[in-house]
Amino acid sequence: MSIPYPRAHRFKFGNSREICEWLTGLALDGRKTGTCWAHRDIADGEPMLQVGGIAVYTDWDGKDVCAVEITKIEICRFDDVPEAFALSEGEGSYDDWRRGHVQWLSNTGGWSPEMEVVCENFRVIERL
Repeated sequence: MSIPYPRAHRFKFGNSREICEWLTGLALDGRKTGTCWAHRDIADGEPMLQVGGIAVYTDWDGKDVCAVEITKIEICRFDDVPEAFALSEGEGSYDDWRRGHVQWLSNTGGWSPEMEVVCENFRVIERL
């Protein structure tokens, strides 16, 4: 059996099964059209996704869930993340987004208001 989108980058949301399932569900429902991560987490020499590129989101166990097209990418300081982007993550209010991301980033390598984050918007193009 062939794997759809064999050259696509594969990602999973969150750092626990529960959060992964919640965020993946939001994306599949169309309520989550954005995601972000610490710029420092891009490995040296690893190419960053580009607008128009395809990524595949997986469940916690690595099974492909959906293919997405990247519609926008912006790198900015955490404290400069626009409210509209934070709301595109579908996780509640801007304050909810900020609290959740400060906690998540603090637990995955450290957080500061000046740190650079990659803000990526996407649209689901296929359920897998």
